[in-house]
Amino acid sequence: MKLAKQAYSTYTDEQLMDEVVKGNSRAFTELYERYSKPMLNYFYKMLWQDKLKAEDFMQELFTKIIQKPHLFNSKLRFKTWIFSIANNMCKNEYRKQEVRKDSNNDLHDNMAINDGSDNQIKKVDESLFNDRLKEELKELSVSHREVFILRFKQGLSLKEIAEVLDVSEGTVKSRVFYTLKKLSASLKEFNPITVSLLLLLGIS
Repeated sequence: MKLAKQAYSTYTDEQLMDEVVKGNSRAFTELYERYSKPMLNYFYKMLWQDKLKAEDFMQELFTKIIQKPHLFNSKLRFKTWIFSIANNMCKNEYRKQEVRKDSNNDLHDNMAINDGSDNQIKKVDESLFNDRLKEELKELSVSHREVFILRFKQGLSLKEIAEVLDVSEGTVKSRVFYTLKKLSASLKEFNPITVSLLLLLGIS
């Protein structure tokens, strides 16, 4: 029995993917609507702020899914699975471009300051902070930059990131800790505000 069109929004990603495997194009459309924007944003940040490349990669990603939906690993959450594919696509592109861990990727980050915090945080020059953060992120290795993006920009849990990157959860925690520590030190002129902002993002 096919899903009713109006009911698609009530289905989990995994249920929709089960329907895609059966050839249900409308279920695929729902998944595309849920994930096209987040994946475009991810590729944009990982691929040197190149909008056209990000769009190409996003379309290629969903082409892979629609052509070979049976490759979906039902043991993983769909969110984890799609980010795993996207992450591997980025790594393949790095190899093609001969980009190594210490390369200077032109990564753009627009971290917003929490409006719910006190007056002290509201006084921070957000533009200056964002510019400095962007420059510091460019200095990070690929492995540390990708955990920062997956955790703080895409909202994945440490467990999900571990599955995406195929590393232990402890390794992810270590990379997150190192990244926050390095950024806090590099942006020390913003202390103690910067440290608070970073830690308010959470690492649980």
